Amino acid sequence: MVFKVSILFLLLLMKEKIKNTATELFLNLGFKSVTMDDIAHEMGISKKTIYTHFNNKTALVSEVTSSLFCAISEGIDVICSVEKNSIEELYEIKRFVLEHLKNEKTSPLYQLQKYYPKIYATLKKRQLELMQDCVVENLTRGVNSGMYRENINVDFVSRIYFVGVVGIKDNDLFPTNKFPMDVLMDEFLEYHLRGICTPKGLETLEKCITTNQLS
Repeated sequence: MVFKVSILFLLLLMKEKIKNTATELFLNLGFKSVTMDDIAHEMGISKKTIYTHFNNKTALVSEVTSSLFCAISEGIDVICSVEKNSIEELYEIKRFVLEHLKNEKTSPLYQLQKYYPKIYATLKKRQLELMQDCVVENLTRGVNSGMYRENINVDFVSRIYFVGVVGIKDNDLFPTNKFPMDVLMDEFLEYHLRGICTPKGLETLEKCITTNQLS
């Protein structure tokens, strides 16, 4: 019994190592360009070992993206639980997401949409559900605290924010050589907030922009 448990643990550990290595390679080099051979070479194992845990590359991409989504979701929940002011919260979430996605150097969501449309569609649905709750709560708290204008349509603004976050990841519209993702996210966030902030909120926004530029 102990032997079987040990074998199971080792198998789970290997699967996790494969997933972690694949995640690093996918985010740094792109979902399209990284092959199963690349992952095996990086780990110093045979490709057959990878196929023991994942039937094909699509299955591996699916699990990697799902794990990334869960990790980011949990991190965002922690940030929101602190209940900073609404503007600071959005900047903190932006920093956290970019760190986990390696500043999106390879435009991972855009590559998913192009090469793995089914996985992308599932992820987009989960992302919408997560962001809808998070952004609606952020907007409501911002209005109540006087940071955001009272007359904003919370449901509309939350959805247009989601469209913007997804849209700026379109590499055809915003090529990374012209629009680095960290700069693009800063520009979009400022654009979003200037449209809904009160004078009080704009003061906080200016402080966040200055702090962000210095960091």
